[in-house]
Amino acid sequence: MLAMAALLPAMVSPASADVTADVTAGRKAVPLDQVRVVTTEVATGLVRPVAMVAANDHSGRMLIAEKRGTVRAYHPKDGLAADPVLDISDRVNSVANERGLLGIVPARDFARSSQVYVTYTRLADGALTLSRVKLGDPASEQVLLTQDHSKFSNHNGGQLAFGHDGYLYWSLGDGGSGGDPDANGLNLGTLLGKIVRIDVNRSCGELPYCVPRSNPFVKTPGARPEIWAYGLRNAWRFSMDALDGSLWIADVGQGAYEEVNHAKAFRGGLNFGWSCKEGPVVFNESRCTPGAEYTDPVFSYQTRVDGCAVIGGHVYRGLRHARLAFGTYVATDYCSANAWAVRKNRDGTYTNARIGQFPAQVSSFGVDRSGELYVVTDRAGQLFRVGFEQTPS
Repeated sequence: MLAMAALLPAMVSPASADVTADVTAGRKAVPLDQVRVVTTEVATGLVRPVAMVAANDHSGRMLIAEKRGTVRAYHPKDGLAADPVLDISDRVNSVANERGLLGIVPARDFARSSQVYVTYTRLADGALTLSRVKLGDPASEQVLLTQDHSKFSNHNGGQLAFGHDGYLYWSLGDGGSGGDPDANGLNLGTLLGKIVRIDVNRSCGELPYCVPRSNPFVKTPGARPEIWAYGLRNAWRFSMDALDGSLWIADVGQGAYEEVNHAKAFRGGLNFGWSCKEGPVVFNESRCTPGAEYTDPVFSYQTRVDGCAVIGGHVYRGLRHARLAFGTYVATDYCSANAWAVRKNRDGTYTNARIGQFPAQVSSFGVDRSGELYVVTDRAGQLFRVGFEQTPS
């Protein structure tokens, strides 16, 4: 297991120790009902952006994936580059609304290799595809793992992130349609409706990756050993807390509840319930197993009341707004644009609040190397920097 200190970004460095200690100890935290989100447009001209991540090379660039199969670069000083730094549109199936290039994360040795990991729906069958490719060189692509997804076009998941353990995590939707017709969410024999964890730094046998021995279902007969967590409908976006490595999962609901789940770092095998449960309630009792342990969301809201699809964000760990939002998980909804904040309390409970509005149709969040937040909007193709302000108590 890799040392955590080597993976933490600059915003939790020793230089920020005083601010970090104050906030994490709870002495300086501003109540959520006094916090409001603010956004500043910094770029336009994106074409259906779906994911955003900081380049792991100290350049200050952000890499933004577009649904059609292209990746654009943004720099705070230079703006949005007109030409893509990667174009794999010739192999990406982006015809249906939820298909296309879905996720991107730089390799851990990106500064040397210029490689990124991407997920997309494949031409022509829509198979969910995880591959490694060098920026500017589409021919260098190496496909690592695929999952059939030909029956329906929706619920593809697609988030990628490296954990503090050095392994790559990938979310896959439940296979599509509505109500999980094939009961994939709770079926350990498929990767659909799961988050997987693999070691992409090595290969094992015929596999271009290795399955970590500590994965929870390695010794379970009939289970895919790559599975880390299950019982998910469409975890379009999840993120790792840069400070403690915990996993925050925003799972898009069927029609009653949108939900946010939280798991401690290195805690595998959790069952989030779909399609026995949707959010905090039972969805399909026939899918429930007596005595099964389901992990309930730490935050949920009613789909038809407060939105249509949760867009998961990140725990804020930057310095610019540390006294207002440090340690606060921020998310939104694609339809309502509500800004949701969730904070874990010292006693293990959670506090949540609506802290304003984001621009319409946010499709994804991103974090720069300083821990500051950004969002991109789907149809309008805008990029916004996210900040916070304090309101009167």
